[in-house]
Amino acid sequence: MLMAVACAALLMQGCIKNDIPYPRIHPQFLSFEVLGELQPAAIDTINSTITLYLDETADPANVVVKEFFLSPENSVWNDSVAFLNGTDLTSPVTTTVSLYQTYSWQITAIQNIERFFTVENQVGVSTIDAVAHRVIAYVTDRTPLDAVKVTAIKLAGPEAVMEPSLEGSTVDFSGPVSVDVTEHGTTTRWTIYITQTESTVTTDRVDPWSQVAWVYGTAEAGKDNGVEYRKAGADEWIRLPEADVTHDGGSFTGRISPLDPLTAYQARTYSGTEYGETVDFTTYGTAQLPNSSLDDWWLDGKVWNPWAEGSVSFWDTGNKGATTLGPSNTQPSDDTPTGSGRSARLETRFVGIGMLGKLAAGNLFAGSYVRTDGTNGILSFGREFTFRPTRLNCWVKYHSAPISSTTEGFGDLKDRPDTAVVWIALIDSPEPFEIRTNPKNRHLFDPDGPEVVGYGMMQLCRDYPEWEQIAVPVNYKSTSRVPKYVLVVASASKYGDFFTGGNGSLLFIDDFSLDYFY
Repeated sequence: MLMAVACAALLMQGCIKNDIPYPRIHPQFLSFEVLGELQPAAIDTINSTITLYLDETADPANVVVKEFFLSPENSVWNDSVAFLNGTDLTSPVTTTVSLYQTYSWQITAIQNIERFFTVENQVGVSTIDAVAHRVIAYVTDRTPLDAVKVTAIKLAGPEAVMEPSLEGSTVDFSGPVSVDVTEHGTTTRWTIYITQTESTVTTDRVDPWSQVAWVYGTAEAGKDNGVEYRKAGADEWIRLPEADVTHDGGSFTGRISPLDPLTAYQARTYSGTEYGETVDFTTYGTAQLPNSSLDDWWLDGKVWNPWAEGSVSFWDTGNKGATTLGPSNTQPSDDTPTGSGRSARLETRFVGIGMLGKLAAGNLFAGSYVRTDGTNGILSFGREFTFRPTRLNCWVKYHSAPISSTTEGFGDLKDRPDTAVVWIALIDSPEPFEIRTNPKNRHLFDPDGPEVVGYGMMQLCRDYPEWEQIAVPVNYKSTSRVPKYVLVVASASKYGDFFTGGNGSLLFIDDFSLDYFY
């Protein structure tokens, strides 16, 4: 009887269908370190990509992973053994990680090698094509091509060997000259072409901003090369001081500032007594940030918002996330540098009860709070802006508390003084930048990201007991790229995105302004 019951039970158990689905948890790389990296890898958890930045000595055909961390810990990187032994990343590689399901990640390596080639009597800078392995340079029409002296050459990394070695030699360039460059056991043949040109000086282009213009020229290296400018219709040319002209062999760039906004000008290059083409240009206008005085606020329940009720917002805060566990930690204040109006009061504090909570850094940013993900925030950084400011100014007061809360990777900061931060970025991506603070899919701003046109940051590494004005210079990657969005961020704790900071750190900030000149 007992045997029959047991058999029946087994039969019934065999008829039960296990249709409970596995959970869908997307494993994330928290860190990714390789040998020969120039800077930390950029990990995009939204698009599942990793960008590696290799120094000049690294071999992109044999990139060795030094260390990596996945979350959750029971995730499996299916290709880890191959990458730990060395992988060819001369082109992007797709790899997979698994946790119940399998997910794809793309890994890309970027290696920027400084390459140059210069000769005597060169006009302009050489064109170096690293894909076709070709160099093109120009000399004056007075220079015999069968006796050109090579003054400097570097076509690969610092450990590469070139045969023949041309630097310091007088070479016959009446035809193409080939050299073999050996690096990491691979030999590549480069071809060098030198051509005579009748042009002694050219005005290549002008990039006008609001109160600055950048003038690019080409002439014979070592000559008296420079830039002149004037307002349209003026008789006299103004010669740009040598301190405002930078030289790269026979190429040079002049920075004209300050100029008047929305004004027509002319610029030209010169070399000795000869002049390049005259280029007409008009400067852009200027703009300031909306509600830059931070006087406009309204209270929606327990959420303070830095804009007038019913108006269009420019600034936002993390209050919508912080108030899920406590009051707003960014609020208006009557403490201002002028004694009138309002400022923003940003306080870092632990929100919640006991272990049920986390550190929330007081913050203010140009953009909008999108939604709360558990106890984490999803933010949209950036407002439409096509101008190119040179400096962000603001007034600050700051009290730094000892760092009381840390997360993985920041434990060594415990009990050290907290640091506030103010930064500005101009980006040209199609959309504002999405921020995610959840460690499972963290996505934070990278100043070196490809969408960044200009960036500047200032850290407050001490107490500012009285109001002080600070200036944050903006450094641009390009003078020709036009931004689409401006990002301005202030935080009472630099590592607030990682829930690391000092409970009680307090930043007051007020009266933002933008400069457009140097």
